[in-house]
Amino acid sequence: MAHYIARRRFLATLLGGAAASSCTWPFAAFGQASDKRPRRIGYISASSAAAAAQNLAAFLEGMRAHGYVEGRDIEINYRWGEGHVERLPTLAEELVRSKIDLILAGTVQATVASSNATKAVPIVCPLLADPERLGLIKSDARPAGNVTGLLEWVEGLPGKHLELVHDLIPSVTKIGLVLNPDNVHSLIQRRELETAVATTDIKIVSIEARREDLDSIFPKLSRERVDAVIVLRDAMLYVERGRIAASAMAVRLPTVYGFREHVDAGGLISYGISMPENFRRAADYVVKILKGAKPGDLPVEFPTKLELVINLKTARALGLQVPPTLIARADEVIE
Repeated sequence: MAHYIARRRFLATLLGGAAASSCTWPFAAFGQASDKRPRRIGYISASSAAAAAQNLAAFLEGMRAHGYVEGRDIEINYRWGEGHVERLPTLAEELVRSKIDLILAGTVQATVASSNATKAVPIVCPLLADPERLGLIKSDARPAGNVTGLLEWVEGLPGKHLELVHDLIPSVTKIGLVLNPDNVHSLIQRRELETAVATTDIKIVSIEARREDLDSIFPKLSRERVDAVIVLRDAMLYVERGRIAASAMAVRLPTVYGFREHVDAGGLISYGISMPENFRRAADYVVKILKGAKPGDLPVEFPTKLELVINLKTARALGLQVPPTLIARADEVIE
């Protein structure tokens, strides 16, 4: 019970905007590998090379901080799903057959596919979501298997997105919800959001979005006369963020996102973890494993940075007045 209360307090502090320190545990010391060959890392993601460029740059920066340079100390074998989650099992099997030393899985879907493909190759994921329920680990403190990494899911985050909508539009009565039905984590996010609105008079209009549906999603929500939209976190929606932002603007619907990159692409507002920071920290795990640590002994850690980003240029185009109090809370404001 004490552990549960402590965990809840940690999450409450993080979501409230206070700085949180990374959880630390003692790690066993392992010697550097004796061979001098570059270590082979397989990178797999449901995203695309262009969409993941910033995250990968942060990971490689983290590796260089440990003295590992791509092309000299490490080789990376890339596999991209290009927003197609269904491709991941085949891509994971290809990586395993290529005899890599470790897999860096860019998304939780990629982690599931990689875990199904191998129980022997270590897997590090910077964006784990609900890993215990998915059977990827035994517990955060003791993963026990071949998977470890950092959480991208913070309990209560969909409720914070709901609060942002209310801050922007206090009279809100109907909110559109865009999710990818092929992503099990989207369904978890939807359930949490539905729980958050259960005690309010707000109605949620859910729209299941696949790539071929994207151009029709926002016109449909506009016809439903929603006041605002929440786009759930998903690799396909992330890859298509420019297209989504343009579609939202075309029908003048204020939209809240979980990734700041949506706002960089022209979206209105986002609140969520810093993905580059998680990828940078993932390098710590990779280096420990390359030096001999077992992934099952490396505890899963919480994200330590949540950021609120507002695009005031988009707000002006929508004719929306962002409250000064919300601007003051923002980590970054795009003019």
